[in-house]
Amino acid sequence: MASIKKLAGQTAWYGVSSIAARFINYLLTPYLTYKMSEATYGEQSTIYAAIPFLNVIFTYGMETAYFRFSNKEDGQKVFSTASFSLITSTVFLTGLLLLLRQPLATLLNLRLHPEFITWSACVILLDTLTTLPFAQLRFNGRPRKYAFIRVASILVNVGFVYFFYSMLPVLATQHPGSIWAKYYDPNIGAGYYIIANIVASWFTFLLLLPEFLSIRLNWSGKLWKEMVIYSLPLMVAGFGGMINETFDRIMLGWWAPVSTEEGRLRQVGIYSACYKLSLLITLFIQAFRMGAEPFFFQHSKGEDAPKIYARVMKFFVITICAMFLFVMLYIDVWKHFIRNRHMWEGLRVVPILLIANMSLGVYYNLSIWYKLSHNTRAGATITIIGAIITLLINYLFIPRYSYMACAWATLLCYAGMMVISYLWGQKAYPVPYNAKKLLGFFGVMLLFYITDIALCYFTPVVWVHLVIGTLLLSAYLWFIFKIEKKELSRFPVVGKWVK
Repeated sequence: MASIKKLAGQTAWYGVSSIAARFINYLLTPYLTYKMSEATYGEQSTIYAAIPFLNVIFTYGMETAYFRFSNKEDGQKVFSTASFSLITSTVFLTGLLLLLRQPLATLLNLRLHPEFITWSACVILLDTLTTLPFAQLRFNGRPRKYAFIRVASILVNVGFVYFFYSMLPVLATQHPGSIWAKYYDPNIGAGYYIIANIVASWFTFLLLLPEFLSIRLNWSGKLWKEMVIYSLPLMVAGFGGMINETFDRIMLGWWAPVSTEEGRLRQVGIYSACYKLSLLITLFIQAFRMGAEPFFFQHSKGEDAPKIYARVMKFFVITICAMFLFVMLYIDVWKHFIRNRHMWEGLRVVPILLIANMSLGVYYNLSIWYKLSHNTRAGATITIIGAIITLLINYLFIPRYSYMACAWATLLCYAGMMVISYLWGQKAYPVPYNAKKLLGFFGVMLLFYITDIALCYFTPVVWVHLVIGTLLLSAYLWFIFKIEKKELSRFPVVGKWVK
């Protein structure tokens, strides 16, 4: 019991810090969409769609390999061997990026800013060098330091973003002969965001320097070969995952039905900004996964495990349906999260992306079958199938439908992964999900949403929209209460209010 409590405590630290860091970064969206034009925000979004791909290549699954082999080998030898591998490959790959910076900038519609590739290479280099020190903190059970560094790094990033976009222009204008004016260039645009990231990544590296300097001359060629053989398939799966998550921005920059490079970047900026509204569900899913995965594994030996998983799924679906309505019924409020009104033209992608992320959340719930049966190849296979769906739909339809094709590709990708995982999982590890009831919750959610669209069509008055939305959301919650009253009465806190 003590070990479980310790694990739960550590999981909370890792989970809360990751979610807090992502949420703080998420809150930059109103500021960035206010300070940047659509095209400039598109440049920033393109760079940060490409960086995750390069992170997968630079780390090539070595973090997971470190955890795997540290459990059966000398931890220090594994850490040193993996570190030397990453340092060597990172130096080589960073040099390659710098050598190819102009072709890469052209490929990403950033041909006027090859320096963005140089600066991004610095971010990737520093992030890669801190991958194993972070992993060592987790392996050695030091969640507080891990959490502190994660959150502090994001705060440093936010602080420097504010400095570069709000303070530096003022200082340069007020003091034209100063160092501020010398180093301020409004043409850098999105580049200042990357520079702020370099500062934050360097700050992170300094805080992790004790762990980094713990590397010893303890290389094992045999161990390295085993780790690489284990980690490379993880890189392939990770690459597929990145295609599903971010590659649509890059493809949109290639194939958007606009004649100019700036016009294509504008499309990327609009789509990326509106995508942020769907991340409300993504943050909930991430928080859920942090708590649910340990819970699932802890109950995997029990006879009632499948029933417990089915029950968790039911309330997960109820919650994300309510979150969908909370966003879409109050979209007149949420859209102000995007401060650039010209970007509001892309709001029609929001319901599609919300349902896409709901499908992804259900898929994560369903994925417990291949994790419990140690069939992780199944997860990689499903991810790769999803990547093929993403690539195919975007390739065929972006040239005609622009970012709407990206939204639908995301939905069909995640919905396809969800369906495949459900059908495959029911054969390998049957769980008594009440599929008809779950689809019923989803159908009722869509009915309330369509009703809201129909009623709001007759009036442009915002407060009327909000009243209608409140009534419909309340009706949905009342419906859930009536359907699940018996189940809710068993909950430790909610049950007190249910009679």
